[in-house]
Amino acid sequence: MSRFTHFLAVDWSGAKGARQKGIALALAKAAGGAPVLLPPPDPKGWARSEVLAVLLDLPGATLVGLDLGIGLPFADAGAFFPGWDASPADARSLWALIDGLCVGYPHLESGGFVTHPEAARYFRHGKDATGDRFLLPDAPSREGRFRVAETAQRSQGVRPVSNFNLVGAAQVGKSSLTGMRMLHRLGGKVPVWPIDPLPESGSVVTEIYTSVAARLGGITGAATKVRSIEVLNDVLDALGSPPVTGNGAIDDHSSDALLTAAWLRHVHSQRDLWHPPSLTPDVARTEGWTFGAF
Repeated sequence: MSRFTHFLAVDWSGAKGARQKGIALALAKAAGGAPVLLPPPDPKGWARSEVLAVLLDLPGATLVGLDLGIGLPFADAGAFFPGWDASPADARSLWALIDGLCVGYPHLESGGFVTHPEAARYFRHGKDATGDRFLLPDAPSREGRFRVAETAQRSQGVRPVSNFNLVGAAQVGKSSLTGMRMLHRLGGKVPVWPIDPLPESGSVVTEIYTSVAARLGGITGAATKVRSIEVLNDVLDALGSPPVTGNGAIDDHSSDALLTAAWLRHVHSQRDLWHPPSLTPDVARTEGWTFGAF
């Protein structure tokens, strides 16, 4: 029997503004049943602070999956920000640095960090605006730096984008930075695996990548987004979940959250997913990991 009673998936957004249509939360119960969307407190969408409140008041023992990067690349250069004397030594110190430099920026936005004179040098900000330290010397590609977990993801047939890239529809840099502000505000009240050890009981927060969940649910090809109830229910069936009700179109934020909540319930007891071969203590402490990457 699972030690978790609930599985919560959070499709996140790094966009500016008080409320985000791009944030979706879905909950699956260990006892069974279809995953369900949690309605936002306001019809205009979730506020990031409201998601934080949910994480501080989880039902039972909940496994939470956040669709964002909980760390930045470190292993490739021995530092998050090589050449900057303020570069933190571990992920929790990174969260604190980001949150501290964003004081005065509302809604957990990341503008104070990405515009900081030193931090800005490590990011790609636009088509013609790339920091001089976005790439390492002798970088193998122009895509930017990747964490060890993201290299593992690529071997699974998905294409993560560098968290130092702030450009394009596929970028996750802003989502990750706003998410790290939230994790700093969480204040250790819920363990964040693998930065924190996996406890024997209670709730746990993990990083997820919804494309990995979609792949394991049978979605193939370059695109992993689900935009119809019929396709969503096919994926849910592959994940051992009852279907959701309805038919026709569904936005991909909602479908991402629903299928990933079901996926967490389906795979969480697989011991190997908690012990991927490349997850060393140093990687766990600095970069974190994506649950399901192997």
